[in-house]
Amino acid sequence: MCKHNDGLFYIHIQLTDKTPDPIKSDKVIGVDFGRRDIAVTSIGDKWDGNQITEVRDRFSSVRASLQSKASKGTRSTRRRARQILKRLSGRERRYQTWLNHCISKLIVLSALQSNAMIAVEDLTGIRERTNQQPRNKTERRRSNSWAFFQLRLFLSYKSVKFGVELIAVNPAYTSQTCHNCLHIHPVKGKSYRNGKVFKCGHCGNHCDADENGSKMISIVGGSVNSLGGSKLFCSLSSQVLGLL
Repeated sequence: MCKHNDGLFYIHIQLTDKTPDPIKSDKVIGVDFGRRDIAVTSIGDKWDGNQITEVRDRFSSVRASLQSKASKGTRSTRRRARQILKRLSGRERRYQTWLNHCISKLIVLSALQSNAMIAVEDLTGIRERTNQQPRNKTERRRSNSWAFFQLRLFLSYKSVKFGVELIAVNPAYTSQTCHNCLHIHPVKGKSYRNGKVFKCGHCGNHCDADENGSKMISIVGGSVNSLGGSKLFCSLSSQVLGLL
């Protein structure tokens, strides 16, 4: 039993249950995480990130105003500003947590219904790498507030709960590889991600950039998990190679 901030007492009871065996399947649902779109799956599901960006920007503006009052106002004003800042911090955190809970549950239930596995990118260290790039203050704040790791954690424990296998793949070249012909374009100019567009300079495939990334994650996840090992290759013709 414990007493919460609202003054009421609550009894917390912990229950343990046996988790089901993970589903063995050749189907893989790829999930591409991002800031513009929080999550995009290879089966066509998409969760737009504009709303959470607007919410975070609004909270950031309000925090900046309150922090100014907390340092320059009267004693009562400073105390009141600090109380509001604490309340706003909890509200923003709860909204982000609720959103990630909803997204992760829908993804896991889709995989369960399709009898498929889930493949995600291993984004460990991405925040440190992106912070080394030259960006303005607003973009740096938006990147550092990106709660992709929390979404990954929610996906992990919900997958265990429902018996869905979750695999993490190397994110290298997933956004630069065409899911149609598996041709990699590391050189700028061969392919482009202009806004939400991906165009392959080899086969001419033209699609949404996040959709292409999620499908590549699905392909890589299925290849890594197959018994025969990875069989990914780009089928270049002899004419393209200049052999004819």
